Amino acid sequence: MENITESPSNFEHLDQMTVHELLTGINQEDATIHLAVEKAIPQIETLVEKILDRMPAGGRVFYLGAGTSGRLGVLDASEIPPTFGVPPGIIIGLIAGGDVALRRAVESAEDNTEQAWRELQDYDIHALDTVIGIAASGTTPYVIGGIKKAREAGLLTGCITCNPDSLLANVSEYPIEVVVGPEFVTGSTRLKAGTAQKLILNMLSTTLMIKMGRVKGNRMVNMQLTNKKLIERGTRMITDELRISPTEAKKLLLEYGSVKKVLDALEYQK
Repeated sequence: MENITESPSNFEHLDQMTVHELLTGINQEDATIHLAVEKAIPQIETLVEKILDRMPAGGRVFYLGAGTSGRLGVLDASEIPPTFGVPPGIIIGLIAGGDVALRRAVESAEDNTEQAWRELQDYDIHALDTVIGIAASGTTPYVIGGIKKAREAGLLTGCITCNPDSLLANVSEYPIEVVVGPEFVTGSTRLKAGTAQKLILNMLSTTLMIKMGRVKGNRMVNMQLTNKKLIERGTRMITDELRISPTEAKKLLLEYGSVKKVLDALEYQK
């Protein structure tokens, strides 16, 4: 395996750079990320299609990660219910060290090869579920162990990694390898690798939710009305779609609880 994520930065003497030079350098590096992600679209597409074979029948998606990768998985999973109005158990993020690791590093948590599979058992994991390992290096024991066990148990497995031909990719059935090159600060995978992982998670979960019918047109018609901004957004959607006054639209929204329920109740046809 070529350990690109640990290779030396393309920039030297960072500690001698001006603020402008540092910001410009980071921005220049970030500009390369979308090209690397674009190359991985065929891999992402394959994994999404395989998940869609299972999710309508009750399949769930589990993310496994440690450190930055784990936090990104938990972040993506936590944003799905309010955005698309699905139960919290549809996409689940697990991080080595548990929830405490979201705020601070937990020593040696990622080195346990058995822990991820034990944690998955708490969710009554079954054959329709998918387990996706997230690890920039592709070498994290917590993630690799969980993926190996999941695949042995007959679950669909995938991964998101930033090194080519990694151990994680080799044990995953449908790997996604997005090679973004050396980090601006050598080895700091919270930078380009983390950004690439976030982009891929956005693509994966958003596409799944759209194909599961949680978006109408280009709008989040199933979003949860958890604050004033979202109520106002929902009101605008109904106003635009039904050509009614904002006052009437808001009344309907609050009565039915979501944009989709309003449109369905009024038998709205596009």
